Amino acid sequence: QLFKTLVAVGNKTGPVVAVIPGNRELDLKKIAKASGNKKVEMLHLRDLEETTGYIRGGCSPVGMKKLFPTFFDARAEHFATIIVSAGRRGLQMELAPKDLATLVRGQFVDLTLDSEE
Repeated sequence: QLFKTLVAVGNKTGPVVAVIPGNRELDLKKIAKASGNKKVEMLHLRDLEETTGYIRGGCSPVGMKKLFPTFFDARAEHFATIIVSAGRRGLQMELAPKDLATLVRGQFVDLTLDSEE
């Protein structure tokens, strides 16, 4: 139920947010397709605070400087609640994934690498 928030940059959209299970790895091709980009790469760590307002380890899908396109891994829909960062290292919040998606205008899509990759 613990999900991490990652920020990537698309060649067309700029920053995009991915909320994926903590034990999974983001598939850049999948988030590129979902977000309408041809290519997506991870946002450089040095740009994270300036772009989102958050530091590494405290990045939350809620309350970023701007409302970026946000995508939740489809696995989140299988839980009554999920746990995400609340904006500071060591501070989390637990809420229904659909409520969180509504708040940030997010979509549920397959975002992670398959286990055999």
